[in-house]
Amino acid sequence: MGREKVLLELAQRRSYAYDGIAMGATPALVVLPETTEEVVEVVRFARQVGLPIVARGAASGLSGGAVPLEASIVVSFTRMTRLQIDPRARRAVAQPGVVTARIGEQARPYGLAYPPDPASFRTSTLGGNLAENAGGPLCFKWGVTGDYVEALEFVDFEGRVHRLRREAYDLVGLLVGSEGTLGLITEATLRLVPLPRYTRTLMAVFAEVGQAAEAVSAAIAAGAVPARLEFMDQGCIRAVEDYLRLGLPREAGAILLVETDGDDPLMVEEELSWVAEACQRHGGKVRVARDAAEREALWQARRAISPAIGALRPKRLNEDIAVPRSSLPQVVRAIEALGRQYGLQVVQFGHIGDGNLHPNVLYDPRVDPEEKVWELLHEIARVALRHGGVLSGEHGIGFLKRDFMREAVDAATLEALWRIKRAFDPEGRFNPGKVLPELHSGPGPG
Repeated sequence: MGREKVLLELAQRRSYAYDGIAMGATPALVVLPETTEEVVEVVRFARQVGLPIVARGAASGLSGGAVPLEASIVVSFTRMTRLQIDPRARRAVAQPGVVTARIGEQARPYGLAYPPDPASFRTSTLGGNLAENAGGPLCFKWGVTGDYVEALEFVDFEGRVHRLRREAYDLVGLLVGSEGTLGLITEATLRLVPLPRYTRTLMAVFAEVGQAAEAVSAAIAAGAVPARLEFMDQGCIRAVEDYLRLGLPREAGAILLVETDGDDPLMVEEELSWVAEACQRHGGKVRVARDAAEREALWQARRAISPAIGALRPKRLNEDIAVPRSSLPQVVRAIEALGRQYGLQVVQFGHIGDGNLHPNVLYDPRVDPEEKVWELLHEIARVALRHGGVLSGEHGIGFLKRDFMREAVDAATLEALWRIKRAFDPEGRFNPGKVLPELHSGPGPG
């Protein structure tokens, strides 16, 4: 493959030991393939030398999913960036290194959109979105990454290439969200949709987090299906305001950012009014964006949460629970109470219309014991499970929440998941140490 595609220097390899939140082991080598054929060669070489393989894109993940836990071959897909738009078929064919935002940008001139839009869409790549089944602000109405995948190409543990469509034994659906533990995805065929002609946006300000959650349930019960329905608590509001100076209400307990869209302007306005009425009934003060600039400022605030809160403390751990909407008021209040109980700063935001919350535990390892931080993270996960939720809505399990899986699934299900893993990866070569804990009990990840 040539020295320009294989990184061997220690300083180079160390740059591939981390993702957006975790540090792992230094890779044995890093390979930057440009074609599926080169990926095949890497997999075959890994078998010959007995090394694990860890797939990596933009390293923006938040669960340690792209972090090598031992001497491994890191396959960086950042040079596999081919993208083709077929406007007549409303379809895109993309390699895993394509930056997410580029798909929508290339589709827009044809009046088409690619709705999955994680907050990191300007930096994250398609391969990572597929690995985690990423969502985003548009997921409540428009769906997550897996809802737009029509076909996949992937390389198995022997270096064989498979081209899958969504048929019986939907292997496409199985690979999306498998976090690189079953094979290496090298191409995806994606469904595109027509751009909506009209959009309207509002911000609703609440005195406390539970009111915002109650308003969400009320709006949906009234028949609203907003394109975007996002939530920020006071900690997020203040962090973003300090970061960008957008004029956000610093004293608010929570805000909702809501957008309706469609092709009928009257329906778009009516749906927005349903949301506004629900917010007002639950104590919210509503402000409707007057123009495109004000609308963009509101969504800029949402996209800035991650870097803004990252500046508050030296370290943070990002939870990614998803719970039934009917449980949202109890869940957000319980998480807020846990932060006070543990004496650690917890900020909450997320795609609340989908029940997907991102509580972040912010801490300073010089004064806050890591054991206490992990204990709090585990308690937040248990809140989700007690309310009928799951451990991850879109960030994945990775290794940070791997051991929590023992409480999320029963023993028989965990055994079945291991059988699937072994069927695809009998040698345990793809992304070892991620997603599935060992069948026997053991210590937590902290």
